Amino acid sequence: MNSDLQRLAERLLNQGSGSLPERDQKVLNRIAKRAHISRDLEQEFSATLTFGERLSDRVAEIGGSWSFIIGFGAFLVAWAILNSVILATSAFDPYPYIFLNLLLSMIAAIQAPIIMMSQNRQAEKDRLAVSHDYEVNLKAEIEIMALHEKLDALRMDRIDAVITGQHEQQRLLTLLLDQRPD
Repeated sequence: MNSDLQRLAERLLNQGSGSLPERDQKVLNRIAKRAHISRDLEQEFSATLTFGERLSDRVAEIGGSWSFIIGFGAFLVAWAILNSVILATSAFDPYPYIFLNLLLSMIAAIQAPIIMMSQNRQAEKDRLAVSHDYEVNLKAEIEIMALHEKLDALRMDRIDAVITGQHEQQRLLTLLLDQRPD
């Protein structure tokens, strides 16, 4: 199988398989074995996530939504109304809402690194997808080159057959002309 891989690499990529990067060799191996290269990256990536990673993705998903922004805005308005209007004389956090600022700072301090972890994981997932797309595109390109080579070979066979037929026709015509009485 390795010699098949070597010939395939030399024929299709004009270089030996040993000089190819590992993922290109992987693609060539899959081509030589006639194996599929496509796979479900979402399922593959999700299967390796820990509970903390899934939780951070969920926090980032919720924290980056309009529902969260609207809900949190409503909470801030309710907090201000409660402490400024309803409990005006005995407010537990009177204006300038120092306790609210403390809570918001703590939430931001916790939420920001969690969202960053989720973004880093998304970037890793994107790199995996780009690498997979490269492999699929390389396999498609090589398969197209192989099809072109097969079509060229069929065309050359057809041309050879036509030339052979013409030579046979010339031979027969020459025989007929030689047998014709003057």
